[in-house]
Amino acid sequence: MDLLPLYLSAKLAAIATVILIGLAAPLAWWLTNGAWPGKSFVEALFNLPIALPPTVIGFYLLFVLGPRGSVGRAWETLFGGPLLFTFTGIVVASIFYSLPFAVQPIKASFERIDPRLKESAYVLGLSPAATFFRVIIPNSLSGIAAAAILVFLHTMGAFGVVLMVGGSIAGETRVASIAIYEAVESMQYEKAWTLSLAFIPIGYGFLLLVNRLTRK
Repeated sequence: MDLLPLYLSAKLAAIATVILIGLAAPLAWWLTNGAWPGKSFVEALFNLPIALPPTVIGFYLLFVLGPRGSVGRAWETLFGGPLLFTFTGIVVASIFYSLPFAVQPIKASFERIDPRLKESAYVLGLSPAATFFRVIIPNSLSGIAAAAILVFLHTMGAFGVVLMVGGSIAGETRVASIAIYEAVESMQYEKAWTLSLAFIPIGYGFLLLVNRLTRK
């Protein structure tokens, strides 16, 4: 049984999760602090991938990451190769696709922190950056962990965006969700069953962990 698609899915989800948590934590902190003109419009923009069908997101990313798109052209100039139909390309697409699933839980966790903790840190002479890393992050670890799990699961199950940006290249972009679809199309039901069953304990276990973290 070829488990390479499952490995690629896990690899994609792990890389996207690490990058997204690093991006989402400061972004969520920026959105949490204070009111400024256009804040609701910016927040809605970051949450847009939740409201759009994956194929619509994939369609636009196809042009942005392609050789005629700004990101695709810049990437090709810097690294001498294309983004489309590569593993790196589906990582970039997954980061955009799963961004709201990282930002929202972390933002909610930041909002639950007692503001007096931040005020005390400032009184003690900590800079905003030091307060963020020494006070805010340690008091938001459960929310950050929940965000990481949600992003991992969401990326593991991605289909439409990954298919449009990466296609189905064996060993490169054919992740588990695409392999299941192709197995059903070619009536290889045993392969589809095996890959599909692998998702159930992974998803169930991670969701139990998320529930425990969010209760804390």
